[in-house]
Amino acid sequence: MTVTSKILLLVAGLALAACTNPDRFGGNGAGGANGVGGAGGALVPGSVNDPTSPAYFNQTVGDRVLFAVDQSTISPEGRAVLDGQANWLSTNTDFTAVIEGHADEQGTREYNLGLGEKRANAVREYLVSRGVAGNRLRVVSYGKERPIEICSTEVCYAKNRRAVTVLASGLTG
Repeated sequence: MTVTSKILLLVAGLALAACTNPDRFGGNGAGGANGVGGAGGALVPGSVNDPTSPAYFNQTVGDRVLFAVDQSTISPEGRAVLDGQANWLSTNTDFTAVIEGHADEQGTREYNLGLGEKRANAVREYLVSRGVAGNRLRVVSYGKERPIEICSTEVCYAKNRRAVTVLASGLTG
C-alpha cells in the first residue's frame, strides 16, 4: 500500500468518524434537535426536505414517467407527475432540464431510439403546455441503451419504458 493510499484511507476514516454522532453537542448545537437537520423541522438546503432542491424534485415531485408498450402517450399517472414537475420548474427558474427518453430491450436499436425520442418530446411538449419555457428543456433519446433493469420479464420492461427529467442549473440560454 502506498503512502498516498494510506493517507486517503485515513482521511476517509476520519471523515466518517466525524459524522457518527449527530447529537454529540447535547441537542443544542448544529446537529441537535434545534439545529439544522434536527427534529425541530429545520430546512436543510439541498436535501429532500428543501423544496427548491433537485433531491426534492427527484424524490417528492418525481423525475420520471412510464409508458405502455410501443407508446409515447402520457398516462393519467404520468400527467400528474408532469404537473408537479411543471409547477416545480415554474417556481425554480434557475434550473433547466434534459428529458431522457428510454425504451425496453425489445425491438431494434433504431426503433427504440426513435421511440425514446417520441417519449422525451411528449414530455417536453406537455411541460411547455403547462408554462415551462421551451428554451429550458432539451431532449435526448437513449433508446434501449441505458436500462435500469436488466431481465427479460414484463416487470423489467415496464421500468425501462420511461422518460426521465434530469435537472441542471445555470444553463439557460
